[in-house]
Amino acid sequence: MEHRSQLIVVDASVLPDVIGKVLEVKKLLAYREEKSSAAACKRVGISRSAYYKYKDCVFSYEDKLTQRIINLHLTLRDEAGVLSSVLSALYALDANILTVNQNIPIDGVAGVTFSIRLGGEVQTPHALEERLQTVEGVVSVKILSGE
Repeated sequence: MEHRSQLIVVDASVLPDVIGKVLEVKKLLAYREEKSSAAACKRVGISRSAYYKYKDCVFSYEDKLTQRIINLHLTLRDEAGVLSSVLSALYALDANILTVNQNIPIDGVAGVTFSIRLGGEVQTPHALEERLQTVEGVVSVKILSGE
């Protein structure tokens, strides 16, 4: 019989302290504030066995369940500063750029594909699309996919 994951949302205040500490260790390692899980566990105050028991099953709600990730394709004029203007617009909208891939310009335009996590300013992918369309040098914006 295949094991199916069952996700639940629980207020952290009712969970054992070890769960929050596992999240702290994971963050220390991700930010490279500690070089090893042993050092991170020692800093946080949990055993390595507790960390290894829960590390693959414990995620923060924000990290796992509220990712509003959108993939976009933009066609940009091959002019200095256009990509920078798009990046500035995304920053102003509190969008977190996860990946960016720019193709070599052909016929005066270049295709750029972004994967972004929407921030608080943008409520819908279409609002983002409309905002990016107003950036000088943007020829077209197309939403490829989104959560």
